[in-house]
Parts: sequence; C-alpha cells; structure tokens
Amino acid sequence: MSRKVALYTLGCKLNYSETSTIGRQFNEAGFQIVNFTEQADVYLINTCSVTDNADKKCRKVVKEALKYSPAAYIIIVGCYAQLKPKEISEIPGVDMVLGAAEKFRIVEFLTDLTKQPKAIVHNQPVSEANEFVPSFSYGDRTRTFLKVQDGCDYSCTFCTIPLARGNSRSSSIEQVLRQAEEIAASGVKEIVLTGVNIGDFGIREGKRQDRFADLVRALDEVQGIERIRISSIEPNLLTDEILEFIVDSNKFVPHFHIPLQSGSNKILGLMRRRYKRELYADRVSRIKSLMPDCCIGVDVIVGFPGETREDFLDTYNFLNDLPISYLHVFTYSERENTIAAQMEGAVPGSSRSERSKMLHILSEKKRRAFYETQLGATVEVLFESDMKDGFMHGFSRNYVKVKAAFDPLLINETREVKLLAIAEDGDVEVEEAFPEVLKH
Repeated sequence: MSRKVALYTLGCKLNYSETSTIGRQFNEAGFQIVNFTEQADVYLINTCSVTDNADKKCRKVVKEALKYSPAAYIIIVGCYAQLKPKEISEIPGVDMVLGAAEKFRIVEFLTDLTKQPKAIVHNQPVSEANEFVPSFSYGDRTRTFLKVQDGCDYSCTFCTIPLARGNSRSSSIEQVLRQAEEIAASGVKEIVLTGVNIGDFGIREGKRQDRFADLVRALDEVQGIERIRISSIEPNLLTDEILEFIVDSNKFVPHFHIPLQSGSNKILGLMRRRYKRELYADRVSRIKSLMPDCCIGVDVIVGFPGETREDFLDTYNFLNDLPISYLHVFTYSERENTIAAQMEGAVPGSSRSERSKMLHILSEKKRRAFYETQLGATVEVLFESDMKDGFMHGFSRNYVKVKAAFDPLLINETREVKLLAIAEDGDVEVEEAFPEVLKH
C-alpha cells in the first residue's frame, strides 16, 4: 500500500507551481497525493514570507494537519522556511524544514518518516540557491502557472524575496517551450507565466542569455494553448517591443498586472523602486492606446515608513486618475533584515488600516467602471470547473469575470458570449443561450 502525502500552498502563483512540481516528485517516489483534509503519512506546507503573519498561518496549517493525522510527518518549505528555519523548527509537530536550495531534493531527505524529538533542518545560505528548477502547477484543468524565472537582483527596501529566493535566474527558452508543449498535451487551455521578476527573464549561470521579449515571441507559436497571461511585470521592464507584439499576438491576452507600490515619487525613492510615477503613467497610457479594452491590475503598498497623509493622497489621486481596472492592496508590515524596517516615520496601524480601506473601495470602483465599459460586447470566455450557488465562472481574454448557470459541458470550454449586466456580487451576467463551442 503506497504512502500518502497531502500538499498545502501559502502565497503566490510561483509557490503553487513549485508545490505541484514537488508533488510530482512524491508521485515518482511512490507516494499517493491526497486532499489536505484526508489522513496522510506526510503533509508538506509551502510557505510565504510577504506579510508578517507567515508564522501565524504556518502554525495554523500545521495544527490542522495534525488534527487529520496526529502521527503524520510534517515538512515545511518555501520562503518562510528559508528566512526563519529555527523559528519553524520549534513549531509543535514540525519534523523537517527545507530551505530554498533543498526543497526540490525533498525525496532524498525522506529516508525515515519516524518523528524525532527535534525537527531536522536542511537550510544552506540563500547564495547556494543558484540553480533554476523548472515548475508548473497541475490539477486545474483550465489554467496552469508556468514558472519561467526565480529570484531577484533588485533591492527594494521592503522586500525579503532576494533573501528567501536568491539571485535572478531563469529557464532557457527551449526548456520553457518543452514544458508549454507538455501542458498543451494535458488539455490545459491557458498558461499564466510566473516568476519573481519575469521581465528579467534570461539570466543563466549569472549571465544574460535570453530576453523576455524573445520568450514571448517563441511561446506565441506553441500549438494547443489558447491563451497566455503574464502574471506580473515591473513597469520599467514592460517595453514597447513587448506591448506592440502582444497587440497582434495569437495567444497573449490584453491583461497586465503591473506593480506600482506608491504613486508618490518620494516614497518610490525610499522604496528603491526603479522608476518614477511618470514612467508608470506612460506605460498605462501606452497600453491603453494600443489595447483600449486591456485590463490593468496594480499592486500598491500603504503605510510605508515616511508616508504622510499627503503622500498617501498623492497615491490615491494618481490611481484614481489612471485608466486601471483593479488594485491588489498590501498593508506595509515590517520585515526583519530589510532596510525599511529600520527607517524612521513608522505609520500608525490605524492609519495603515484606514488607507487600505480607502484603496479597497477605490479598487471596487475601478473594477466596476472597467466592467461597465465592456457591457454589450461579445467576448470569448474560458469557463472553469467551480460551482457556487448553481453558477459557474469564467474569464474573458481581458479578465472580465463572468457567471453562468452551471453546465458540466462548459468546463474548460471557450464560448462566445454577450456581456449583459453586472450582478450584485460584482461578476458579469451573460446570455443564457450559448452558441456552439468555439474551440475544443
């Protein structure tokens, strides 16, 4: 009887792709993957370190695993495991902690699943994490997160990712194409390109060998994939060359997620971001001139040290005036071993919360305004397998979320539908009479 392993992912799309890859390693070693709520011999938790409650989340998931299987072997990997191995090793029930350089060698460490009095820690300095390990998520029939790049050479003052993942490094174009073809053969219709700083794609063995623009061109030729989405790209790396190619692309969709972090040049300087707000506004303007219906998402941090109310209102007004579609709002939290944590001018927690709330309201306003510009249009929607209250969901190429009465025949199918109205829950209702399937 094969041993069972359950997997749990905290954090970003990149983590999801890596968890799936580790899961395939377990499969090859003879383990059966089961749901996290089932009894398993091993529970693997892939952690995140972006916010200050990583510890709390990790403890909660460990506790939950032990509830399902009190004698299970618990392994923690991911960014938090690289940054705080000792802290994690002291969480009751944890048996093994693997750092960034060790997590993809997990099977070789599993020679004995006997619980020991103290957790085993394998955690080399992050400088040892210099190999690129290809990864893609598996299990969602509709879309896959394909990792093309890892690590970061930028030194933003608030960020722990270079400490948790090491320097920028990438797959080769040839390797990415092989994986995309493998994904296409599995029946998945959409690939989401992911990484820490994907616009910096092309560094191997410490040298630039490829460019992200060339990867985009090559992926556009892969047969069997309908859509390719870029998960997040720095504004200074989103070039006119990339934008002008995507306008006429067969597969790349008009949807960009572009981190801003602040609309105040003063705060951008303190953050050590590599652009000013003027460049950001130029990129948004260029996208909209080339692709008027393009969806643009924005990352923004509130409450950074030194951010006065005037600085925040600078950001708010800047975002309010931009033709963007939604926001991902992060409340600044102090992270150990970052420059920002030592900066003066800490913003009170109540002000951070108030600013976050204001931007969440602005995000809803922006999303609704964007959706309203799309009403009446006929668009292609790729439907997903989820069902809630008798409805299923899907996304247009430009990331409008639609809802329709659940029909199992629609799952992972692309249909042409007319966008009718915005429902109470914020999703867009579509006509009930679906035309024939467009693509199989």
